[in-house]
Amino acid sequence: MTDYKLFEVVATLKPISRDRLTLVEPEYQAIAELPIGQVGTIVELYAAEQPQYLVEFADSNGQEYAMAILNADEILALHYELIVA
Repeated sequence: MTDYKLFEVVATLKPISRDRLTLVEPEYQAIAELPIGQVGTIVELYAAEQPQYLVEFADSNGQEYAMAILNADEILALHYELIVA
């Protein structure tokens, strides 16, 4: 299992249904789900038997449009730099 960090950039691995989302912008109220590959940022960590993560989704201008509490198996960390060990 992967432990993600605060402010880590992630992408969804599964569709996230509308009933699990907090939608911020009115124009997005009609969506049925967030699709696979939607990019977000972890803004809160919840310690539990299985850790959960509050992920904020924002557009390319930084305007937040949705939030969801997701499990580790629903997200994938994105990396911009190659780290050589």
